[in-house]
Amino acid sequence: MFIVLLRFSTNVGRAAELMDAHNAWLKRGFTDGIFLLAGSLQPKLGGAILAHATTLPELRARVNDDPFVAEQVVTAEILSISPGKADERLAFLLG
Repeated sequence: MFIVLLRFSTNVGRAAELMDAHNAWLKRGFTDGIFLLAGSLQPKLGGAILAHATTLPELRARVNDDPFVAEQVVTAEILSISPGKADERLAFLLG
């Protein structure tokens, strides 16, 4: 499982013009069953994604395809988590 942190960067001013493409990229991640959750980092720091069912190299490639990453609107950091315990509602994440 992974947490992807997308923190605003040097080209944050281009976020509005790239938002539709970024949202389409997010939609593909959900459709492909890779993204479980996406949301904003507060206060207005960027975004975060919870991802699973992928490898780190595959996720890196996917993240690099995000228009926000490609155009340096955000910088991406991927954190790998090995879940050991979960609430029963999230038990499927324990694999």
